[in-house]
Parts: sequence; structure tokens; C-alpha cells
Amino acid sequence: MALVKAFFVLLFKQIQNSMITPHFSKDILDFFKKLEKNNNRDWFNDHKPEFKKLETQAKVAYKHIYDHLNKHDIVDGFKLFRIYRDVRFSKNKLPYKTHFGGSFSRKKPDLRGGYYVHIEPNNKSFIATGFWQPNKEDLLRIRREFEQDDEDIRAILANKKFTSVWGEFVGDELKTAPRDFDKEHPAIDLIRKKQFIFTKNYTDKEVVSDQFINDVNASFIAIRPFFDYMSDVLTTNLNGESII
Repeated sequence: MALVKAFFVLLFKQIQNSMITPHFSKDILDFFKKLEKNNNRDWFNDHKPEFKKLETQAKVAYKHIYDHLNKHDIVDGFKLFRIYRDVRFSKNKLPYKTHFGGSFSRKKPDLRGGYYVHIEPNNKSFIATGFWQPNKEDLLRIRREFEQDDEDIRAILANKKFTSVWGEFVGDELKTAPRDFDKEHPAIDLIRKKQFIFTKNYTDKEVVSDQFINDVNASFIAIRPFFDYMSDVLTTNLNGESII
């Protein structure tokens, strides 16, 4: 009898867990579709209670991603960006974003890089990782590393398991060599980059799937060879001596 009771207790807990599995629901995507057609303050204020409920749901899903990340990394910061757009210096004066965006930062100074999860309808959702706007000191250090030895980074970028998830670098780059670098250098394709970003796109169907967060986490695990390499570069000088 006790064994039967224990079985049903376990079964009930599993059912409960399946009911509260954090996810990004279709309701979130549907709300942003409506907001895209009614991007004005009157409409948004009338539907703000609905938005706040969906925002709370999204925060739970982002927190779940955060917890997953901290099982294999050290993430000490998470930010869910506000829906309000800063239109002061933008030609686009629409007041609201039509997506959720959340970023996760690794523990500095020894761990570098970050993660980003973007939820937007019409198959525009994506995740991103890497270095969006490295400061000038970090950018110069990275470029000098590529100038001195690009073998390790090219091995990472050529790995089939890595590229099957993340593909190739995206982001801004110079049209020619940076100052004080040889435009004929064999690694100039890497040296002229200003950003070091990888992205992965998702359909609406994939975003609302119960497996979405697991896939996001697995993809972020796959970036670690790149993060380990870049963290080593940015915490040492060209002689390999620690600077932290």
C-alpha cells in the first residue's frame, strides 16, 4: 500500500512539473503581432494588464534559462530589456518594441562574453552570443592575438560540431586593415572584425515548443570552446602572462 501511495505521489509531482514548465507561449507572440499593428500609447495602455501577465511569464522562462546556464557556467547578471523604446535619437518614433530581449553576462574579470535571447513573432526570434561591442583595449588585444597566432581560433571556427550550431561570425567589420596592421596579413579577415558574434534563428513553432529552452541551453553549451579561448586571450598579455 505504501509503495502504491509513493507511486501516485511521484506521479502527481511529475504532472505538476509538466504543467508549470517554463516556456514562451503563443500568447506572447500573438500579443506582439497585435502590438505591431497598434504601436501607440492608447492601445498599449488599454492592453497593459495583458502585457504585464505575459511579461511575468517571460521572466519565468528567462529565469529558467539563467538557472540552466549556471549549471555549466557562471552567470552573474541577467537583464530583461524594457518594452519602451528610446526614440530621442531615432528616426523610428514608434514607442514600443515588439519583442522581448534578455541578456546574460558571465562573471568578470576571468570569464568573458555573454548570451542573448530574442523573442519576436513572424519567425524573427534568435539567440546570440559573443562580443557585441568590445572596448578598444579588448578589441586591440584580440586583434594582436590573431596577428600573432590565428591557429587556435581557426580550429574552433572550423570544428563541424561548432559550426553545425553557430555557423560563422556575424557583425560589423572594417573594409580594410585597422591602423598599424598589415592589410596583407594572412589573418586580416579576422583582424578587421569589430564584433565577434554568433547567432541562431528560430521559427515561431520552435519558440513555443517545450524543447525550446533545452535547445537554447544546448546551443549555449556549444559556444564554450570559443568563450574559453577568448577569456584566455583577454586575461593575458601576448606573452601569456595573466593581467588580472
